[in-house]
Amino acid sequence: MNKEPMITVGIMDRQTNVSGTLNGNFHIDGFGGNLSGSFSARTSDGAIVFKDIGGRDVARSRSVRLMPHNDSTFTLFHVTIGISFHWERTENQTFRGGIVLQSRDDGTMAVINEVPLEDYLQSVVSSEMNATAPLEFLKTHAIISRSWLLSTLKRKKEKQARPSPAANVAGNEHEIMRWYEQEEHDIYDVCADDHCQRYQGITKIFSGNAETAVRETFGKVIMYRDEICDARYYKTCGGMTEDFCTAWGDKHVPYLISITDAPSQYSPVRTEEDAFAWIFSKPEAYCNTGDAGLLAKILPDFDRETKDFFRWKIEYAREELEEILRERSGLDFGTLKEIRPLQRGPSGRIFRLMIIGSKRTVVVGKELEIRRWLSRSHLYSSAFVVTTKNGSGGEVERFSFHGAGWGHGVGLCQIGAAVMASKGFSAEQVLAHYFPGTELRKAYEE
Repeated sequence: MNKEPMITVGIMDRQTNVSGTLNGNFHIDGFGGNLSGSFSARTSDGAIVFKDIGGRDVARSRSVRLMPHNDSTFTLFHVTIGISFHWERTENQTFRGGIVLQSRDDGTMAVINEVPLEDYLQSVVSSEMNATAPLEFLKTHAIISRSWLLSTLKRKKEKQARPSPAANVAGNEHEIMRWYEQEEHDIYDVCADDHCQRYQGITKIFSGNAETAVRETFGKVIMYRDEICDARYYKTCGGMTEDFCTAWGDKHVPYLISITDAPSQYSPVRTEEDAFAWIFSKPEAYCNTGDAGLLAKILPDFDRETKDFFRWKIEYAREELEEILRERSGLDFGTLKEIRPLQRGPSGRIFRLMIIGSKRTVVVGKELEIRRWLSRSHLYSSAFVVTTKNGSGGEVERFSFHGAGWGHGVGLCQIGAAVMASKGFSAEQVLAHYFPGTELRKAYEE
């Protein structure tokens, strides 16, 4: 690849009505016109009806594509971010580039942004973390976000088979193993939310640091043996990062292996005793920080609402957890008796968990599916241990989850990397720490 690509980002999907404003002049492919101001669109009989500021129908088609004149931008109203996570909310967001309204066969539409990759990255860097974070960290993030995206696009182009969620039955034990990849997006390259990379347009670009970070790393990626790296990341590892296979397919990825997030080394979690000792400790780690001033510079405002990201605790009455499991798994476990970890990765993250009830026993995995089943949004991570409180009759009354970290733990720990940058580490040093054996190269030139 020797040229910066254009990419397509799904901002909203499965919508029947959308609205916003065109901030400057746009034209609609195939319909002409010179549009600006407020607009709305709705689905009707398999087509999209686009209305201008005066409420007039100016386009009716299965696909409506608006392209900007010069530096015009557009704003979308009521965009949902953090979908299904504990920080979910709606915002009005403004974007550069073109906008495509694409109808779907189920009578809904997707709202897609066409944008140059480097412009996209400026938004990702500012959306994932605060643009006032240390410049070396923002450069680090620009490189891994670019690497992850190009790696994803390459996989899609080669039409590699995406690992499908699988349900396996062995003997009398029902086992459900699921994991999720980005290649499932059908009519755009990536989505705009945490499923891929946070992309909130120019709404979150509060300083020039993100632009500087992207410009100074233009085209740079991390590579392993001549392949662009699938550079995964998350908020906080909890002291140790995780192996790729704990969260996704059963394969070894040499640069996505567990490392200690500290100058000193810690032993990996191998037993339940190890897990209790690790999770109830607060080891020295780059991501183990309570510096409110530094966190304010690093994290977006809604992420700062999560205070207990390094070590955390959540409690449920048994009846509440039974209800959550019914809602999230679609299974009725009856009276919940035990939640038993079966297999963990080196960071303590569980990827096979047995849930025992009076009506059924199920083994669930992998990492994200466990988090989905045990919370109305998502648990912070699957690195947890379970304690119980029993009633006078011996039945479980309460389940307590004590956990470590925030996210899947594979690859770069965002808070740890930002702390490293604040201590004077360069982007190259941070990348070498989290992605061992990789090297920096240019994927394309200006």
